[in-house]
Amino acid sequence: MISNDIPDDLFVPIPTANKDKDKGLASNHISFWQDAWIRLRKNRGAIIGLILILLIVSMAIIGPMTSRFSYDEQNIQYANLPPKAAGLEWLGFNGKDFNGVDQYEARGIKEQFWFGTDQFGRDIWTRVWIGTRISLYIALLAAFLDLIIGVAYGGISSFYGGKVDNIMQRIIEVLVGIPNLILIILFILILEPGIISITLAMVITGWVGMARVVRGQILQLKGQEFVLASRTLGTSNRKLLTEHLLPNTLGPIIVTLMFTIPTAIFFEAFLSFIGLGLQPPLASLGILIDDGYKSMKLFVYKMIFPAIVISTIMISFNLLADGLRDALDPRMRR
Repeated sequence: MISNDIPDDLFVPIPTANKDKDKGLASNHISFWQDAWIRLRKNRGAIIGLILILLIVSMAIIGPMTSRFSYDEQNIQYANLPPKAAGLEWLGFNGKDFNGVDQYEARGIKEQFWFGTDQFGRDIWTRVWIGTRISLYIALLAAFLDLIIGVAYGGISSFYGGKVDNIMQRIIEVLVGIPNLILIILFILILEPGIISITLAMVITGWVGMARVVRGQILQLKGQEFVLASRTLGTSNRKLLTEHLLPNTLGPIIVTLMFTIPTAIFFEAFLSFIGLGLQPPLASLGILIDDGYKSMKLFVYKMIFPAIVISTIMISFNLLADGLRDALDPRMRR
């Protein structure tokens, strides 16, 4: 017969020497978002991209205010003036054309145009920042609509599954099978070119990528224990989807959204470049690049400045998106 009596000397009290250390570890606990921000700050490329985005957005807001000329103000006397800025002559902002002639002195013009003027005498500085503002507005509006439609569509499709998911995914396959560019061009030809028509044209198939990302994430989460526990406690489908599943997909959603913005900017610039986007005298980066391309042989500056701005925007958003992807990925934790 085995005795159940256990001697008291086998029980040893837990040492309390590390009690304060354990409290310190508990107090230093950080959340998922705090950890993501710490890892994002260590990514130099992402921080540089974020700083450039903030700088460009700031210039799009205050840039036109620094010039007394509006984006559509024409004056033939100022036509085709090279860039000129006091103190920056060593950078080429000296007002001289390709023949080395200072056009400002030759025409007796006292004004200085930092980015020069176009063939109608319009200030390119003002037009570049107004165009940046419009391009960013279109891209952010299209990305927001992609976010709303894609998250709702992908969430419903993956959550209910079965026939609902089968039908909704067949619709996506039909949309993906249609060439995106042709669909956008046909849509713009039906409607009058403008900000709203361009935005809607990009949204027609732009939300498909977001919907697929959300669907894939929720399909992975549906079978996990916390979802089963929520169902056991009587959580409704709507609350389970909006308060438990979708919040756990915010990381991939944010990354996908950040990649969507430069894509939308490129599409807007491309449509304006081929004449299907905004129409003059409105300014967008695509319109400015198109105008500069037509006179690039004689007036290179007309194309350089908008090309630098749109390239900086796209590179910055891609750098930030790459950094966010690494920072929000739990597998990247060390």
